[in-house]
Amino acid sequence: MFAIEALRLAITQLRVQKLKSAFTLLGVTVGVMFLIAVVSVVNGMSRYVETDFAGKFLGVNTFNLRRYPDLDNGDVSDATWREWHRRPPITIEDANAVRDALPPATRWAIQDVRWVTPRSMYSRGGPQVLAEAVTADYFAIKDLRVGEGRIFTDQEDLYGAPVVVIGLEVVKQLFPGLDPIGREIRVDGLPFQVVGVLEKQGTFFGLSLDRQIIGPFRSTISQATHARVNLYGVVVQAPSTPALIDAEERVREVMRRRHKLHPGEPDNFVFETSESALSSWAKLKQFMVWGGVVLPAVGLVVGAIVIMNIMLVAVAERTREIGIRKSLGARRRDILAQFLIEAATLSLIGAAIGIGLGVGLSELIAAVSPLPASVAPWSVAVAVALGAGVGIIAGAYPASRAARLDPIVALRAE
Repeated sequence: MFAIEALRLAITQLRVQKLKSAFTLLGVTVGVMFLIAVVSVVNGMSRYVETDFAGKFLGVNTFNLRRYPDLDNGDVSDATWREWHRRPPITIEDANAVRDALPPATRWAIQDVRWVTPRSMYSRGGPQVLAEAVTADYFAIKDLRVGEGRIFTDQEDLYGAPVVVIGLEVVKQLFPGLDPIGREIRVDGLPFQVVGVLEKQGTFFGLSLDRQIIGPFRSTISQATHARVNLYGVVVQAPSTPALIDAEERVREVMRRRHKLHPGEPDNFVFETSESALSSWAKLKQFMVWGGVVLPAVGLVVGAIVIMNIMLVAVAERTREIGIRKSLGARRRDILAQFLIEAATLSLIGAAIGIGLGVGLSELIAAVSPLPASVAPWSVAVAVALGAGVGIIAGAYPASRAARLDPIVALRAE
């Protein structure tokens, strides 16, 4: 009952001293608002990278066999670059040997890529698009679906049919206002018939995934990607995580034997999985989360100082009230608890307003910018805990001063 009464008194003080209370809440509100907003952006980016990136670039339970890393090579020395480029290329023969070593339930696809400028009789080109020469299982591994038409078949790949599946931006670029199915597209002067249009893929940090042309590996599109020189990679998908580990070991054994590596020599090829590709992002995310928590804490420190000052003023202004309460039997701990609850209430109300503003700000950021934002439940819990903690810590000294007041001296105060 005492806590409820103290809470009622705190809310009454808020209503009586609106302007003072507003300034008291401001520091906590701003700190919590930016805490929620920054963590929401980081959380949204994390989900976007880990879900969309892993699904659209790598696939589920998938690894890419490559000559050297492609998705995590930002901090690399010149010596490492030179060593990578001295490695033997991944060849079509390597890819076929990998296929032969895999268990029956495992999917496999060759992938080769190159940026090209396609043409059609309706448009003379535009921005470059990514031409991909792949085998037919590539669509299933990457979970790529068509919105119009169809994907090419195993038979079309086997016989090198000059057909392609294109992205939505390629449609707008080469077939403005037209149905592209059945029409001709040219890549490096080589003709291909459009048989399908991919569903919208969206963007990944500014890179459009709808700017791509995918053709059968054994067709002439592999000439455009220069597949005979060096494959971009071999994509392997297993039905489960344990099966993926087994597939990696099988492929490693095959590649080491083909590259004539001795037992003590390191691999001169790499396996890229979602975990390895996202290792740099995981480190960056850690720093961003800490930054998102620590920087708004400056606002909370300011809020704590304001609350402490306001509560000290409140103690000075309510000295006579404290004296009367003590003379009527209030104990020191009762006075201490009253002022602590008042400070915590002020801080929690500020935190609640900050949470609301932070959620609104994160939604606004997601609506008007390419940055994804998703409110992390733990950030709301942290905001509430920080709000209560700031109030209690900031109110401890003023409450202690109020509790130590001599009732006789307090009653003489005007």
